[in-house]
Amino acid sequence: MKTEQEFSLNIMSLPSKPQFQNFIDAFEIGKMGTYFWNSAFVSLFTVIFTILFGFFTAYILARFKFPFRNVIYFMFLTGMLIPIHGLLIPIFIEFKALGLLNKHVTLIFPYVAFNLSMAIFLFENFIKTVPLDVEEAAVIDGSSSTNTVLRIVLPLCMPVISTAVILFFLGAWNEFPFALVLIESANLRTLPIGLTNFNGQYTANYTQMLAAMAIVVLPVIIVYLAFSKKVMQGMTAGAVKG
Repeated sequence: MKTEQEFSLNIMSLPSKPQFQNFIDAFEIGKMGTYFWNSAFVSLFTVIFTILFGFFTAYILARFKFPFRNVIYFMFLTGMLIPIHGLLIPIFIEFKALGLLNKHVTLIFPYVAFNLSMAIFLFENFIKTVPLDVEEAAVIDGSSSTNTVLRIVLPLCMPVISTAVILFFLGAWNEFPFALVLIESANLRTLPIGLTNFNGQYTANYTQMLAAMAIVVLPVIIVYLAFSKKVMQGMTAGAVKG
């Protein structure tokens, strides 16, 4: 909210006359509107697909016994141990061969894949704590298996869902390396890449950059405040076996 001159004279001082021109310039010159929409699109669908795939996979693993069940569960958990940035080049080569580079959905695939292990771990442990009698009572009352899962088990997992929303939204919103390598088109870049536009080779527009950073941080704060009440409950429920 300070002019470039005020910022150069004293970084810590308050603005003599607050103005919002830096925010307007960040949107118009820095194309923050486009980057904001791209980040919102990628983060939203990453959260939705990760929670859906994680929940249904975890439900099957928690409720059904079948051959190689433990092996499959172990393979999913192993995904949390893999340094994802070590897969950056192989994924780039694979996406290039499949023609998946530079698309709106490009970043959703790796984000969902990398978050799926954590989602399955949280949901699987929480679902085990839900008494099986609850589902049996619903079936006796005439509920189908699908309705029982979607209308009874899924709402009971709300603490884990709240935790998952925050974790996966923050991860997708702030992710930089994959967004830098897999997206080349300026119209498809996300906010972390967009912030680098305010840095030149020899100079940097700090006032516009700080305004852009405020724009980037604001949705993160809103999401955290919206789901923060159940974060600790969800993390505890997902980490401790009943």
